[in-house]
Amino acid sequence: MRWPAEAIWEAVAPTLPGFTVELLPQIDSTNTELMRRARAGQCEPVLLVAEEQTAGRGRLGRQWSSGTSVGDSLTFSLGLPLQVADWSGLSLAVGVSVASSLHPALQLKWPNDVCLHGRKLAGILIETASVGATRFAVIGVGVNIAPRDALGLATAPAWLQELLPGIDAPQTLLRLAAPLVQAVLQFEAQGFAPFMDAFQARDALAGRGVTLSDGTAGEARGVDGSGALLVHTSAGLKKISSSEVSVRPTN
Repeated sequence: MRWPAEAIWEAVAPTLPGFTVELLPQIDSTNTELMRRARAGQCEPVLLVAEEQTAGRGRLGRQWSSGTSVGDSLTFSLGLPLQVADWSGLSLAVGVSVASSLHPALQLKWPNDVCLHGRKLAGILIETASVGATRFAVIGVGVNIAPRDALGLATAPAWLQELLPGIDAPQTLLRLAAPLVQAVLQFEAQGFAPFMDAFQARDALAGRGVTLSDGTAGEARGVDGSGALLVHTSAGLKKISSSEVSVRPTN
């Protein structure tokens, strides 16, 4: 595959000094690799792209498969040092950027899934490492490009070629990379507030019955200014801010 590394570098480097684009044929996980580097003191801004991941990870320790063939999915991680006053809502801001760059039909499921008609098309995993006085953020994105096997999944996955026939992983990366960097830098400067309306417009859970991982049931009522999920329960309005909480639609 021909990757648009130079075009992405030219679009991003002026606003992110020291930025590089790195392409690998195979790695265990782009997030894992950038976290390793950060802990070793390598904190320069980088976009790391892997044609194949052998141990991709999702939220709550779940596995993320890159598919059976190279090109079935796009897997990459953006790593950069950030000075953020409040990290709440970063995954939602990233989701807004990803969905906006790809297609108007895509929705967002709190806190980190990009969905098409209730089926997961892309996932986001954010990790951070403290390196001296620096906080290094690693923002991992996985996008299903081609048809995916639903084996072992409760809900069949979606893929981008359903919406954009013929699109491939390099073309998808070119759509995503520069806007994602801009979104992250805007979040660093302004927090979640500038992204709130765009998230609400794509909120896949709004008005739906949900069950939390602790068994609590209620109705999703959007998010607040910090990106916390609002759930109306029998005990009143509950704010869900922990990424360790799983939310499952019930209708």
